[in-house]
Amino acid sequence: MARAFEAAWDGPLEGLVVTRYGHAVPCERIEIVEAAHPVPDEAGYLAARRIMEKVSGLSHDDLVVALISGGGSALLPQPAPGMTFEDEQETNRLLLASGAPIGAMNVIRNELSAIKGGRLAALAAPARVATLVISDVPGDDPALVASGPTLPLRSTRAEARHLVALHGLKLPPAAMAVLEGDANAAPRAGDPRFAHNTVKIVASASLSLEAAAREAAQHGLVPHILSDAIEGEARDVALVHAALAREIGHPQPAVSQTGAAAVGRRDHGDAARQRPWWPQCRVPAGFRARHRGAGWHQRRWPPIPMASTARATMPAPSAMARPRRACGLPVSIRAPRLPTTMPIPPSAPSTGSSSPAPPAPM
Repeated sequence: MARAFEAAWDGPLEGLVVTRYGHAVPCERIEIVEAAHPVPDEAGYLAARRIMEKVSGLSHDDLVVALISGGGSALLPQPAPGMTFEDEQETNRLLLASGAPIGAMNVIRNELSAIKGGRLAALAAPARVATLVISDVPGDDPALVASGPTLPLRSTRAEARHLVALHGLKLPPAAMAVLEGDANAAPRAGDPRFAHNTVKIVASASLSLEAAAREAAQHGLVPHILSDAIEGEARDVALVHAALAREIGHPQPAVSQTGAAAVGRRDHGDAARQRPWWPQCRVPAGFRARHRGAGWHQRRWPPIPMASTARATMPAPSAMARPRRACGLPVSIRAPRLPTTMPIPPSAPSTGSSSPAPPAPM
């Protein structure tokens, strides 16, 4: 993002961008700093401090361009007053191990940060802030991408406390003290400091799926976009995808595409966000498929029932407009193309198998 913006901007420019280790690209006028992800380190902490200093003391004549993408929550650590950096690191570890959806994690992070939840933009006032976003969250709410450092909060502290209890999180005492108090209040929608700010999503799962669908059509395939916002445990998400692909069925070559945020828990308790879900799909014999990015290249689909159960639910329109309301659901689908519920056929009778029981319907 930094290099593309630098190439497109022909006026005076200086800046600082933080990315994960091994992903820096050379820029001429923008400084690139590398830091740790998904658990923040001191390099990210110091870079966040420098960014806060750079946007402080600006005037109405200044323009701040914020380049925001997924991963920024870890790359811009700055604990709320009363918390230490170690408290923020431990909070991130606990969130990652909880298996909570990314939206739920970012609602909690917003309340425990001195830079997220619009606080960076508030520091930049009265300068105008233009935010360009690459979205990695279901529903593409820009305030949830990287925990929204330049966008005012839509969630409340009470919601953050509810999510902590919902996912059984045992946060550090200093973090709980912040959530239970009134200090470190974030700016809200309607704050005059945000009156002239702008935000634009320049890339997202939905935009990528539409582009992929056009490309597939040009090669004679029939594209089917299942959803741009399915999230949950990788195993459950895989079952939902397989069931949706079954429902499509097509006599000619077709490609089923989806954008999903899958969270899986490894045996030792750490979460694996964006864990590849496609190996989890239990594809019936006779279905010849190969994985292409986030979809299955379909050749033939026989009518063989799946040996698992699950349910995918689509939030009501109000929840679709505000993805945070769906936080905490194991699997949620935001796709008006789909029916309200789509059960997967029940398991076939087991004959002494020791495999774990399938996930219970929500």
